[in-house]
Amino acid sequence: MSDMPGGPGRLTPVLLPRRPWIRAAVGLSFVAGLAGVALIAGIEHYVAMETVDGPEAAPLLEESPIPVVPIEEPPAPPAGWDISNIDHPRVEFWIRRFQTDKRDKFEGFLKRKGLFQPLISGELAAREMPQDLLYLAMVESGFETRAYSRAHASGLWQFIRGTAARYGLDINRAVDERNDPVKATAAALRYLEDLHREFGSWYLAAAAYNTGERRIARIMRTTMGRVRGTDVDYYRIWNRLPAETRDYVPLMIAAARIAKDPERYGFRVDALEPWRFEQVVASPGTPLEVLARRAGTTVAAIRLLNPHLKLDRTRADRAMAVRVPARPSAPVPAALAQRPGTLVAD
Repeated sequence: MSDMPGGPGRLTPVLLPRRPWIRAAVGLSFVAGLAGVALIAGIEHYVAMETVDGPEAAPLLEESPIPVVPIEEPPAPPAGWDISNIDHPRVEFWIRRFQTDKRDKFEGFLKRKGLFQPLISGELAAREMPQDLLYLAMVESGFETRAYSRAHASGLWQFIRGTAARYGLDINRAVDERNDPVKATAAALRYLEDLHREFGSWYLAAAAYNTGERRIARIMRTTMGRVRGTDVDYYRIWNRLPAETRDYVPLMIAAARIAKDPERYGFRVDALEPWRFEQVVASPGTPLEVLARRAGTTVAAIRLLNPHLKLDRTRADRAMAVRVPARPSAPVPAALAQRPGTLVAD
């Protein structure tokens, strides 16, 4: 303030020009500015399912001291749930959206859920993790194996490159294992396990999965005076989260409520049958056409079961397991319902 005209701590009034047309222009500019603010405030926010990590994601938070809030246990999950089902206005908002203008999109989610639920549920059971984390994949990608976001996240679990590499997923000229639903599921659940150990809450772990653990840790320390918390704390720090992360858990809970009882919410969708496949080990650089001919199938079918393959051949640096359609008489592999991650060999 000392650099301003009028001396330290004083504000010099700004006089409008005397010419009427200039005063009118300034006045119109002021009114237009107010109208613009009102317009921006009235635009409805559409959530972008993006995973952002790293220092570039850090928000500008106030560093003023905030009293420590004691830990409060969330209500016990109701019957049929294994994570908290906390009410919030945004949960109801998203249920209404899924029932109306996003209805077709949500019906697609419910339909594709049948493809991957056995795979994800099997891996969750093997790790003794909540089955309701299935719905995190639903809001991340809509169960699309090649989903791609503006933040350059890809696959069923929307990994960015850095996190994918940290959890052992290969991305190179021949393969992008973020799009392999089996390997990506195993990697995503390892990541969520690590986040849950750090934050002590599945809601906070989900928020960190969406926007980065460093950001959530910083917000928790600034707001709550600690990093670990409970699901209730997600809503205590809600107004300090990035816009898309504020809706992330409400979206997951809204999707779960509908998917657990679709008819109650007016949905009648026949889910797709789970994947049925066998595996062959292909030598480095094997053309997909050769694989298809030997397996009695088509290149299109192989690509459907192996969405991580980017070329018309397998990777050239080593042998790899490739999925091919199961024979009509072959049952779905029993391991699929137990630990699907073991089906794919490196």
